[in-house]
Parts: sequence; structure tokens; C-alpha cells
Amino acid sequence: MPTTRTAKPMSTTVPPADAPPDLTPDSPLPPGGETAWIEVIQKMDEVYNDLLQYEVALEEKNAALEESHQFIESVLASMSDILIVCDRNGNIEEVNPSLRHIAGKTADELTHKPIFDLFADEGERARARDVFTRQGRQGVHDCEFFLRAGDGSTVPVSMNCTPRLSQTGKLMGMVVTGRPVGELRRAYSALRQAHEDLKRTQGQLLHAEKMVSLGRLVAGVAHELNNPISFVLGNVLSLKRYASRLESYLGAVHASAAADDGALQAMREELRIDRILADMPHLIDGMIEGAERTRDIVDALKRFSAVDKMTPEQVNLNEVVERSVRWVVQSASAKFAADVDLPPGLVCSGSSGQLQQVMMNLVQNACDATARQPDARLTVNGGYAGDMVVLRFADNGPGIAEENLGRLFEPFFTTKPVGQGTGLGLSISYGIVERHGGKLRARNRPQGGAEFELSLPVESR
Repeated sequence: MPTTRTAKPMSTTVPPADAPPDLTPDSPLPPGGETAWIEVIQKMDEVYNDLLQYEVALEEKNAALEESHQFIESVLASMSDILIVCDRNGNIEEVNPSLRHIAGKTADELTHKPIFDLFADEGERARARDVFTRQGRQGVHDCEFFLRAGDGSTVPVSMNCTPRLSQTGKLMGMVVTGRPVGELRRAYSALRQAHEDLKRTQGQLLHAEKMVSLGRLVAGVAHELNNPISFVLGNVLSLKRYASRLESYLGAVHASAAADDGALQAMREELRIDRILADMPHLIDGMIEGAERTRDIVDALKRFSAVDKMTPEQVNLNEVVERSVRWVVQSASAKFAADVDLPPGLVCSGSSGQLQQVMMNLVQNACDATARQPDARLTVNGGYAGDMVVLRFADNGPGIAEENLGRLFEPFFTTKPVGQGTGLGLSISYGIVERHGGKLRARNRPQGGAEFELSLPVESR
């Protein structure tokens, strides 16, 4: 506060009534003037303090506004979608870097220009005017237009337009956003691929659960069938030996009594004993074949349901593949060739015997599938792929019907004629590969034929 000065004695000269008071420093204060000046100075101090507070608040708001402005600028700069702000007449007020990049122009070159100048040709401009005008306040949603790029090409863009309204509801302009359709297609493709992967994973999980449940069921069935089948097969083999002896005995009886006993001869002809004796070996052989077939099925069921208790060992896959190919080629009834092209030293951890079973099954299936081909051939190739060793078995057969591709590894599913396959080979192979931590897949080759891909974890090298 300024220091108050002491008033001097008042002059005896009285100024005219209409004269203004003399407020110069040397003039005396009118009555009560000191108090008035103190109030004025206090008010000035209050106003000054208010001004200082307003200035501080204004600086804080300016700083916040600048920060918000920088944030909005960074957001607009990082957007991959295009953004256009227009006035009510369709003239551009603001654009983001994405649009400037597509149009190949600066912000100054685009600002205050009609938005319709961005479209590829007059037809697109007319269509855009019609759509934007007709839909007006309702906005435009996911409408595809072609924009003119900076290099003269056209860019398909899926655009959305939203009106800008004042507080009173008056149309102030519009905000247009868009995304190049190529990006949308890539996003949809990625989404579709993710969906397919999810479906495939769900299918694999469902298949694994089915295999576990079926394994328990099959184990019980195989156990219950094993003893009766062994009993039947043993009895049929014994019956074959007995039938041979009976046939010899009856032959001798008929030879000795045929000339003297007419009744015995007539009974022989009436009962068709000769025909029975001729059919007996074929009937018994059929029974033996059926029993052996049933035994093979039971054995396959036992292998299918077996719990893996293997002790992991280093398996040389080169030897396993070559041995499997050699055995199948040597036993093939028709001409069947196999080409093996594998890098040396392919190893994995697992059971050599079980993997041998898988390889034999894949090679044998290829041999069966190409039986009617004039140049039946199997090609085996592969190598390391990251932490996996991959083997591909490709044949030149007719391929696999599309409706059967998803069922190949189901138990008891087979495309072979009745009596030539149990439908358990691939299921057993699939289970063995899964227990080894690998994958077994099947597909058709574009050039024809089927291909099975076997992936197994690599032995630590």
C-alpha cells in the first residue's frame, strides 16, 4: 500500500462553486478526500490481483489447449484412415496426413478446395454429390468411392460421412473418414484366416477328445473279443485237421463198401456226401480266413487303444523311411517305384518301432492308391523346418475326394473296398504322431495325387 501523506492547512481562498476540485499534489484534499483515495487505491489493488490471477489461469488454459492441440495433431498424423473436415458448402477445411499421402498434395493445396475434386473422375464426383446430398443429415456409411491418387491411379476407399451440427442443430459442415479397400480386404482375410485356424484347432481338440473316449471303448471291446476269437480260430484249425482225416476215412469206407452195399451207395448219393467232402476244405478255409481277419482287427484295436509307454530314443528317420520303402516295394504285387530325397542325418526323439509303423502305413497307402496308375510312383522328401523335421509323402494317384479329406484320420473310415481295409491304419498313425508331439496332415496336390505331411519335433542337436 502507498504511504498516506498529511494534508496541509487549507487556504482561506474559496474557489467558485462550479470549479472542479484541485487534486494536484500540492493542492489540499477536500473534506473526506483521504478516505476516498484509500478506497480507490484498494480497489486498484484488488483489480490488479484479479488481473494477475486471470493471467495465470489464462496461461494454464493456453498450455492445456496447446497440449490438446498437439495430442490431436499426433492422433491425426498416426491415423491410417483418411480424415477430411468440410464446411457446409463442401469445401475442405482440414485434412490428415493419410489423405495428403494418397492425394500427393500438401495441406495448402487441398484446403479451401471442394471435396469432390478428390474423386477419380466426373462420374465419381457426380455420384458422390448425389449420395452426400441425398443422405444429408443421415450421413453416409460404408460407401465405396474411387479417389484420384497422386500418381494418377485410382484408389478404392470405403467412406463414411457424418454431419457437423451446431448447438442449435444447424448444419455446419461434415466430417468424412475412409479406409482404402485394400486394407479392409487384408483385414477381412486375416480375420477369416484366424477364424479358420480357430475352427481347425477346435476340430483337433474335439478329435483328440473323441480319440481318448474311443480308445477306452475300443480297449474294452478288444479285450472282450480277444479270447473268443482265439478260441474260434483254434477250433477251426483243429476242425480242418479232423475234416482231412474224416475225408480219408470216408473215402476208404466208400471204396470198400461201394460194390457190395447198394443202400450205402444210395445214401451217399442222397446226402451228397461227395459234394460235401469237396466243399468242406473251402468252407473251413473261409472260416479260417474270417477268424484270422477278425484277429487282425482285434490286434489293430489293441494297438489303437494302447497307451504309449515308450522310452524316448534317438531315431534315424533316414533309415526308417528307407527300410519302410524297401519292404513295401519288395512286397508290392504291381510295379511300384519310390524316390527318396532326404538330407542326411534327420533325427528325432521317439520310438523307432512306432515311427516305423507310421512310415509303413503311409507308403503302403500310396502303393494301394496308385495301383491302377501305369507309372505308380511315390516321392518322399523333406528336411528341417525350425524346431521340426518335416517329411512329405506324395503319390501320383487319383488324390482324395474333397468330402473325405476331413475324415481320413477317423477310426474305421476307409475308402478301400470291403474286406481290404479296417479303417484303423491312419487313425493309429495319427495317434502315434500326436504322442510324439508331431502332426500328420493330408491334402491334394495341384498337379494331382495326394500328399501326407509328417512333422516331428527335432532331436536336440
